[in-house]
Amino acid sequence: MSDEFEVEFIEREERSARFVVRGLTPAIANGIRRAMITDVPTLSIDTVRFVENSSVMFDEMIGLRLGLVPLTTPLDDFEVGDDVTLALDVEGPATAYSGDIETSDELVQPADENIPIIELKEGQRLEFEADAVLETGKSHAKHQGGVAVGYRHLQKVEVVGDAGEFDEEEPNILRGVVETEEGELVATDEFGNDLTNRYPGKEVEVTDVPGAFVFHVETDGSFTADELLLRAIDSIDARAAELEDAVAV
Repeated sequence: MSDEFEVEFIEREERSARFVVRGLTPAIANGIRRAMITDVPTLSIDTVRFVENSSVMFDEMIGLRLGLVPLTTPLDDFEVGDDVTLALDVEGPATAYSGDIETSDELVQPADENIPIIELKEGQRLEFEADAVLETGKSHAKHQGGVAVGYRHLQKVEVVGDAGEFDEEEPNILRGVVETEEGELVATDEFGNDLTNRYPGKEVEVTDVPGAFVFHVETDGSFTADELLLRAIDSIDARAAELEDAVAV
Protein backbone atom coordinates (compact mmCIF):
# COMPACT_ATOMS: atom_id res chain seq x y z
CA MET A 1 0.00 0.00 0.00
CA SER A 2 1.04 3.61 -0.50
CA ASP A 3 3.60 5.18 1.84
CA GLU A 4 1.77 8.49 1.44
CA PHE A 5 -0.97 7.55 3.90
CA GLU A 6 -0.85 9.40 7.22
CA VAL A 7 -2.19 7.84 10.41
CA GLU A 8 -2.88 9.72 13.63
CA PHE A 9 -4.37 8.05 16.72
CA ILE A 10 -6.96 9.84 18.82
CA GLU A 11 -7.53 6.93 21.22
CA ARG A 12 -5.32 3.86 21.50
CA GLU A 13 -6.05 1.05 23.94
CA GLU A 14 -5.32 -2.66 23.85
CA ARG A 15 -8.70 -3.71 22.47
CA SER A 16 -9.95 -0.49 20.91
CA ALA A 17 -8.61 2.40 18.91
CA ARG A 18 -9.81 5.48 17.09
CA PHE A 19 -7.58 7.01 14.47
CA VAL A 20 -7.55 9.22 11.37
CA VAL A 21 -6.11 8.05 8.07
CA ARG A 22 -5.40 10.63 5.37
CA GLY A 23 -4.77 9.94 1.69
CA LEU A 24 -7.48 7.31 1.20
CA THR A 25 -10.22 6.90 -1.34
CA PRO A 26 -13.62 5.65 -0.11
CA ALA A 27 -12.92 2.32 -1.83
CA ILE A 28 -9.64 1.79 0.02
CA ALA A 29 -11.20 2.88 3.33
CA ASN A 30 -13.94 0.30 2.86
CA GLY A 31 -11.35 -2.29 1.82
CA ILE A 32 -9.47 -1.78 5.10
CA ARG A 33 -12.71 -2.11 7.06
CA ARG A 34 -13.66 -5.33 5.26
CA ALA A 35 -10.16 -6.79 5.68
CA MET A 36 -10.30 -6.20 9.43
CA ILE A 37 -13.61 -8.04 9.59
CA THR A 38 -13.04 -10.96 7.22
CA ASP A 39 -9.32 -11.44 6.48
CA VAL A 40 -7.63 -11.63 9.90
CA PRO A 41 -8.11 -15.16 11.30
CA THR A 42 -8.96 -16.06 14.88
CA LEU A 43 -9.13 -19.27 16.86
CA SER A 44 -12.67 -20.31 17.69
CA ILE A 45 -14.20 -23.51 19.06
CA ASP A 46 -15.48 -25.51 16.13
CA THR A 47 -16.01 -29.11 17.31
CA VAL A 48 -17.17 -30.24 20.75
CA ARG A 49 -17.08 -33.81 22.09
CA PHE A 50 -19.35 -34.08 25.13
CA VAL A 51 -18.36 -36.57 27.81
CA GLU A 52 -21.29 -35.61 30.04
CA ASN A 53 -23.95 -32.95 29.84
CA SER A 54 -26.66 -33.30 32.46
CA SER A 55 -27.51 -29.58 32.41
CA VAL A 56 -30.83 -28.17 31.24
CA MET A 57 -29.32 -27.17 27.86
CA PHE A 58 -28.96 -29.33 24.78
CA ASP A 59 -25.44 -30.06 23.51
CA GLU A 60 -26.07 -27.89 20.45
CA MET A 61 -26.99 -24.85 22.56
CA ILE A 62 -23.85 -25.15 24.66
CA GLY A 63 -21.78 -25.70 21.51
CA LEU A 64 -23.16 -22.43 20.11
CA ARG A 65 -22.18 -20.57 23.27
CA LEU A 66 -18.69 -22.07 23.22
CA GLY A 67 -18.15 -20.93 19.64
CA LEU A 68 -18.71 -17.36 20.77
CA VAL A 69 -16.05 -17.43 23.50
CA PRO A 70 -13.12 -15.36 22.13
CA LEU A 71 -9.72 -17.02 22.41
CA THR A 72 -6.33 -15.33 22.40
CA THR A 73 -4.82 -15.93 18.97
CA PRO A 74 -1.02 -15.74 18.52
CA LEU A 75 -1.04 -15.46 14.73
CA ASP A 76 2.73 -15.88 14.37
CA ASP A 77 2.51 -19.36 15.92
CA PHE A 78 -0.39 -20.78 13.89
CA GLU A 79 -1.55 -21.08 10.30
CA VAL A 80 -5.10 -21.14 8.99
CA GLY A 81 -6.52 -24.61 9.57
CA ASP A 82 -4.42 -25.35 12.68
CA ASP A 83 -6.31 -26.43 15.79
CA VAL A 84 -5.89 -26.48 19.57
CA THR A 85 -7.55 -28.87 22.02
CA LEU A 86 -9.57 -27.44 24.91
CA ALA A 87 -11.42 -29.09 27.78
CA LEU A 88 -13.81 -28.30 30.61
CA ASP A 89 -15.13 -30.28 33.59
CA VAL A 90 -17.45 -28.51 36.05
CA GLU A 91 -19.92 -30.08 38.47
CA GLY A 92 -22.83 -28.26 40.12
CA PRO A 93 -23.93 -26.43 42.05
CA ALA A 94 -21.76 -23.94 40.16
CA THR A 95 -21.66 -21.75 37.10
CA ALA A 96 -19.30 -22.87 34.37
CA TYR A 97 -17.38 -19.86 33.08
CA SER A 98 -15.03 -19.39 30.16
CA GLY A 99 -12.18 -19.20 32.68
CA ASP A 100 -12.84 -22.85 33.57
CA ILE A 101 -11.77 -23.92 30.08
CA GLU A 102 -8.37 -25.62 30.05
CA THR A 103 -6.13 -25.56 27.01
CA SER A 104 -3.38 -27.70 25.53
CA ASP A 105 -1.45 -24.57 24.50
CA GLU A 106 -0.62 -21.85 27.02
CA LEU A 107 -0.66 -19.22 24.25
CA VAL A 108 -4.34 -19.92 23.63
CA GLN A 109 -6.63 -18.88 26.48
CA PRO A 110 -10.16 -17.47 26.80
CA ALA A 111 -9.77 -13.73 26.19
CA ASP A 112 -12.20 -13.09 29.07
CA GLU A 113 -12.52 -15.37 32.08
CA ASN A 114 -16.00 -14.34 33.24
CA ILE A 115 -18.18 -15.28 30.28
CA PRO A 116 -20.94 -17.57 31.68
CA ILE A 117 -21.49 -20.82 29.79
CA ILE A 118 -24.14 -22.59 31.90
CA GLU A 119 -25.44 -22.59 35.46
CA LEU A 120 -25.33 -26.09 36.88
CA LYS A 121 -27.64 -27.25 39.70
CA GLU A 122 -26.88 -29.89 42.31
CA GLY A 123 -25.99 -33.17 40.63
CA GLN A 124 -25.52 -31.63 37.16
CA ARG A 125 -22.21 -31.82 35.33
CA LEU A 126 -20.68 -30.50 32.15
CA GLU A 127 -17.59 -32.18 30.74
CA PHE A 128 -16.29 -31.96 27.20
CA GLU A 129 -13.28 -31.77 24.92
CA ALA A 130 -13.24 -29.32 22.03
CA ASP A 131 -11.14 -28.30 19.06
CA ALA A 132 -10.54 -24.61 18.34
CA VAL A 133 -9.67 -23.97 14.70
CA LEU A 134 -7.91 -20.98 13.17
CA GLU A 135 -10.08 -19.57 10.39
CA THR A 136 -11.12 -16.22 8.93
CA GLY A 137 -14.38 -14.32 9.15
CA LYS A 138 -15.10 -15.35 5.57
CA SER A 139 -15.82 -18.87 6.79
CA HIS A 140 -17.94 -17.92 9.83
CA ALA A 141 -18.80 -14.80 11.83
CA LYS A 142 -17.41 -16.37 15.02
CA HIS A 143 -13.92 -15.97 13.51
CA GLN A 144 -14.30 -12.19 13.19
CA GLY A 145 -11.87 -10.68 15.68
CA GLY A 146 -13.02 -7.16 14.82
CA VAL A 147 -16.36 -7.00 16.62
CA ALA A 148 -16.95 -3.30 15.88
CA VAL A 149 -15.16 -1.83 12.88
CA GLY A 150 -16.38 1.30 11.16
CA TYR A 151 -15.30 4.57 9.60
CA ARG A 152 -16.66 7.94 8.58
CA HIS A 153 -15.37 11.05 6.81
CA LEU A 154 -13.32 13.38 8.94
CA GLN A 155 -15.17 16.69 9.16
CA LYS A 156 -13.64 20.13 9.57
CA VAL A 157 -15.35 22.81 11.61
CA GLU A 158 -14.74 26.48 10.78
CA VAL A 159 -16.17 29.56 12.49
CA VAL A 160 -17.67 31.81 9.80
CA GLY A 161 -19.10 34.51 12.04
CA ASP A 162 -21.17 35.39 15.06
CA ALA A 163 -24.67 34.05 15.44
CA GLY A 164 -27.41 36.63 15.10
CA GLU A 165 -28.19 38.48 18.30
CA PHE A 166 -31.77 37.25 18.35
CA ASP A 167 -31.21 33.91 16.66
CA GLU A 168 -32.47 30.93 18.62
CA GLU A 169 -29.52 28.60 19.21
CA GLU A 170 -30.43 25.05 18.26
CA PRO A 171 -28.27 21.96 18.87
CA ASN A 172 -25.75 21.19 16.13
CA ILE A 173 -24.99 17.51 16.67
CA LEU A 174 -21.88 15.78 15.29
CA ARG A 175 -20.49 12.41 16.32
CA GLY A 176 -17.00 10.99 16.05
CA VAL A 177 -13.99 13.26 15.53
CA VAL A 178 -13.73 16.75 14.06
CA GLU A 179 -10.80 18.85 12.91
CA THR A 180 -10.64 22.45 14.07
CA GLU A 181 -9.37 25.42 12.07
CA GLU A 182 -6.05 25.03 13.87
CA GLY A 183 -5.75 21.42 12.68
CA GLU A 184 -6.49 19.91 16.10
CA LEU A 185 -8.39 16.59 16.18
CA VAL A 186 -11.12 16.63 18.81
CA ALA A 187 -13.45 13.78 19.82
CA THR A 188 -17.00 15.14 19.76
CA ASP A 189 -17.90 13.50 23.07
CA GLU A 190 -15.53 16.02 24.70
CA PHE A 191 -18.19 18.68 24.10
CA GLY A 192 -21.28 16.48 24.34
CA ASN A 193 -21.43 16.01 20.55
CA ASP A 194 -23.00 19.47 20.27
CA LEU A 195 -21.01 22.15 18.42
CA THR A 196 -22.94 24.89 20.19
CA ASN A 197 -21.20 23.83 23.41
CA ARG A 198 -17.76 24.29 21.87
CA TYR A 199 -18.61 27.38 19.82
CA PRO A 200 -21.31 29.22 21.79
CA GLY A 201 -22.76 32.19 19.97
CA LYS A 202 -20.87 31.37 16.78
CA GLU A 203 -21.99 30.38 13.32
CA VAL A 204 -19.95 27.41 12.07
CA GLU A 205 -19.52 25.60 8.80
CA VAL A 206 -18.89 21.85 8.64
CA THR A 207 -17.24 20.26 5.61
CA ASP A 208 -15.73 16.86 4.81
CA VAL A 209 -11.93 16.75 4.70
CA PRO A 210 -11.00 15.21 1.32
CA GLY A 211 -9.36 11.79 1.58
CA ALA A 212 -9.49 11.69 5.41
CA PHE A 213 -11.41 9.05 7.33
CA VAL A 214 -11.93 8.37 11.03
CA PHE A 215 -11.79 4.67 11.94
CA HIS A 216 -13.14 3.17 15.14
CA VAL A 217 -11.96 -0.37 15.88
CA GLU A 218 -12.79 -2.79 18.68
CA THR A 219 -11.60 -6.39 18.98
CA ASP A 220 -13.00 -9.32 20.95
CA GLY A 221 -9.66 -9.82 22.71
CA SER A 222 -8.25 -12.37 20.26
CA PHE A 223 -5.49 -9.83 19.61
CA THR A 224 -4.88 -6.11 20.01
CA ALA A 225 -6.48 -3.41 17.91
CA ASP A 226 -3.02 -2.51 16.56
CA GLU A 227 -2.43 -6.07 15.38
CA LEU A 228 -5.87 -6.27 13.77
CA LEU A 229 -5.15 -3.15 11.72
CA LEU A 230 -1.62 -4.20 10.70
CA ARG A 231 -2.71 -7.72 9.75
CA ALA A 232 -5.56 -6.33 7.68
CA ILE A 233 -3.18 -4.04 5.78
CA ASP A 234 -0.81 -6.97 5.22
CA SER A 235 -3.72 -8.92 3.75
CA ILE A 236 -4.57 -6.10 1.34
CA ASP A 237 -0.89 -5.83 0.37
CA ALA A 238 -0.72 -9.55 -0.36
CA ARG A 239 -3.86 -9.52 -2.49
CA ALA A 240 -2.70 -6.45 -4.40
CA ALA A 241 0.66 -8.13 -5.13
CA GLU A 242 -1.15 -11.28 -6.26
CA LEU A 243 -3.31 -9.27 -8.63
CA GLU A 244 -0.28 -7.39 -9.97
CA ASP A 245 1.52 -10.68 -10.70
CA ALA A 246 -1.56 -12.09 -12.42
CA VAL A 247 -1.96 -9.04 -14.65
CA ALA A 248 1.75 -9.06 -15.52
CA VAL A 249 1.62 -12.64 -16.84
